[in-house]
Amino acid sequence: MLTTRFVTGAPNWIDLGTPDIQGAAAFYGGLFGWRFQPGGPEVGGYGLFQLGGRTAAGGMQTTPEQGPPSWTVYFQAPDADATAKTAEQARGSVLTQPMDVQDLGRMAILADQAGVPFGLWQPGRNKGLEVVQEPGSLCWLELYTADVPAAAAFYHSVLGLETFAVDFPGGTYTTFNPAGEGEDAMFGGVVPLSDAPGEEEAYWLPYFEVTDTDAIVARAQELGGTVRMPATDIPDVGRVAKLTDPYGARFAVLRSEPQQG
Repeated sequence: MLTTRFVTGAPNWIDLGTPDIQGAAAFYGGLFGWRFQPGGPEVGGYGLFQLGGRTAAGGMQTTPEQGPPSWTVYFQAPDADATAKTAEQARGSVLTQPMDVQDLGRMAILADQAGVPFGLWQPGRNKGLEVVQEPGSLCWLELYTADVPAAAAFYHSVLGLETFAVDFPGGTYTTFNPAGEGEDAMFGGVVPLSDAPGEEEAYWLPYFEVTDTDAIVARAQELGGTVRMPATDIPDVGRVAKLTDPYGARFAVLRSEPQQG
């Protein structure tokens, strides 16, 4: 599961690129109770979405030239420069070269072998997200891709991620966990596009924990969002829905099933 005790390869940050940061702040504030704290000109207006005073995500206003509205997930790297080089050697690419963000940390934006963007965060003063797994915060990630073995090999070579196959009626679900942390540390899954109706391109999809999936779906629509997949029960997982915000950024919500002791 996701924690804020980050290790190499674990997701440690997520941020939103949107054409209207104030509109997005109103949407996610109404949905999750987030409050947006804008940054100054020294960080290009990049700000923090906070949940009860703890950072749940980052966000900034972007232009069409910077890509479509979207969520980007970042993984912890002890050396962003070395990891970026490894990604290139593994047939990925570097979209934004590693750079320092003041004394907060060092970041880069990469793309995997299928062209899916993701970030690296080498922590400095900012260690990463301050809240996960709680209602209104990141709880899971899913990578949609045409070639699951190729994706697993790429993220293993670049981030050290290990995969674990979880059986379910009708097949298996491939999960990711940081190297050496075991299956209890799994934080995301890999889904072949051929098994995902409505998914047409490879990308990372973030899931946010909620207490009532149906109520969140209704609220998202009231706030101008769109339903991509209606609330659906998944045995032993919980109740899931896929949404987009008013600007087209994709995300999902999950009311997790209580873990059996």
